[in-house]
Amino acid sequence: MNHLPLFFDVRNRRCLLVGGGRIAARRARAMLRAGAVVDIIAPDIDPALRDRIEEAGGRIVARPWQPDDRTDGHVLVVAATDDPGVNNAVASMARERNIPVNVVTDARQSDIAFPSIIHREPLTVAVSSGSASPLLAKLLGDRIDALIPAGYGYLAGLVGRYRHAVREKFANPEDRKRFWERALTGNVAESVFSGNPGLAESLLERELEKAPGDSPGGEAYLIGAGPGDPDLLTFRAWRLLQQSEVVLYDRLVSDRILDQINPEAAMVYVGKQRARHAVPQRNINRLLVEYARSGRRVARLKGGDPFIFGRGGEEIELLARHRIPFQVVPGVTAAAGCASYSGIPLTHRDHAQSVRFVTGQLRDGSVDLPWDQLVQPGQTVVIYMGLKGLPVIAGELVAAGMDPDMPAALIEQGTMPSQKVHCATIATLPGLLERQNVHPPTLLIIGTVVTLHGTLNWFEPSAPEPEENPDSDHAAE
Repeated sequence: MNHLPLFFDVRNRRCLLVGGGRIAARRARAMLRAGAVVDIIAPDIDPALRDRIEEAGGRIVARPWQPDDRTDGHVLVVAATDDPGVNNAVASMARERNIPVNVVTDARQSDIAFPSIIHREPLTVAVSSGSASPLLAKLLGDRIDALIPAGYGYLAGLVGRYRHAVREKFANPEDRKRFWERALTGNVAESVFSGNPGLAESLLERELEKAPGDSPGGEAYLIGAGPGDPDLLTFRAWRLLQQSEVVLYDRLVSDRILDQINPEAAMVYVGKQRARHAVPQRNINRLLVEYARSGRRVARLKGGDPFIFGRGGEEIELLARHRIPFQVVPGVTAAAGCASYSGIPLTHRDHAQSVRFVTGQLRDGSVDLPWDQLVQPGQTVVIYMGLKGLPVIAGELVAAGMDPDMPAALIEQGTMPSQKVHCATIATLPGLLERQNVHPPTLLIIGTVVTLHGTLNWFEPSAPEPEENPDSDHAAE
C-alpha cells in the first residue's frame, strides 16, 4: 500500500489550485464540494467554475503561475497545468512548506492522490489506485456506485441522529454492536431502501423501546430469482440473499443463482413438480411464518417473478395475517428474460400490439384456456408450463381459428448457457419437439414476432447439452 487512506477535512480552509484546464476544473469541483475555499492561479478559467470559486470566497489570479508565487495559509496544493516544469516547481514550493501536494500528471511528485468518489452524503466511498491507473479506479468506482443504494446516505444520517440515544440505552458495547448490526441489515435499512424513511425511523424507535435482552423479531423476503442468469438478479435481491439466514428455494432456481446466496444460510428445498410436491404449499406458508417468528431472516426464493404464476400472493397473505414484516422483490419473469435472450420482441409495431400470459399445465389430460381470446390479430401469446400439453394446446388453437402456419417458438433453458430456441409453426412444433431432447424449463411464444428471431438473435451460447433429468417437469416458472 503506497498511500495511507485518509479523509481530509477542508471545510472553510484554503486550498491552492494552479491550472485551469479540464482536470483542474474536476479537482476544483471536488474540493468545493468538500467545503474548501479554493484559490486559483490560471490564465484561462471556465466562467461557471470562476463563479463557483468566487461564491465560496476563493481568490482568482488570472495569469500563469510565477516562481515567486507563494502559498497563503493553504492546507493543500494541486498542480494541474499542462507544463511538467511548472507542476514540478509548484510541487517543490509546496513541499518546502510541508504542504501536501497533488500533481495531476506525475504520481511520483504527489503526496496525495485524488480518488474516485461515490457520494451518499454523509456517507462517502473512495476508490484509489494510488495514481497508478485513475481510469481503473473510476471504472471500479462506477461498479461500486451502482451497487450502493441511494438510501445509504439517509441511513447514515439516521444512524447519526440516534447514536447518542443508542449509547444511553445500551451501556455494553457488544449490545450496541448487535443493535446496529440488526438495524443496518434488517427492516430499518430495507425501509429506507424501499423509499419509506418515515417507517424506518418508527421501526428504529420501536427497537429502542425493547429491553436489551429481548430477542429480535424476524422478517421475510419474497424474492424473484429471474429465469436463470445470475446477472439478471436485482441489486436488492442480491443484497437480501447475502443477509438471509434461511432460504426456501424452488426447483426452478438455477444453481448459478444459488451460488450467490450467503454460504452460512440454511438451505431448504421446497420445489414442486407436476403432480408431486416436495413440500405442499400450505407447509411452505407455515415454514415462512415459523422461521420468521423464531427471529430469523427468511428468504423465499422463486424462479422468475413471484407475482406472475408464482403463488407469491398466497405466501405473503399468511405473513401479513401474523404481522410479520416482509417485502417483495420483483424478478425478471421468464417471458421477458427468455424473449430478450432469444431476440423475440413480445410487442412490435409491425407484428403485435398486445401480449397475453397464460399457463398451459395439463389437468386430467386437458388444458383449460380461453382459446377464442388467444386467437386474435396483432397479439403475442406466451404460455408458461406448456411443454407437456403442447399437442393439446396446438390443436385447440387451430380449432379456435388460428392459422396453422402461425410462427411459434419453444425456448429451452432461456438465459442460461444451455439455451436453445426451437422455431416452427403452431401446427408443426409438437412434431418437431418429439424428435428433440428438450430440457426444462421451457417457455412457449406464439405470434408473428417469432419471425424476428433469425434477425435479432444476439445470444448464442455454446455450452454442451445438460444431462437429462427424468424427474423434471417442463415448466418455465
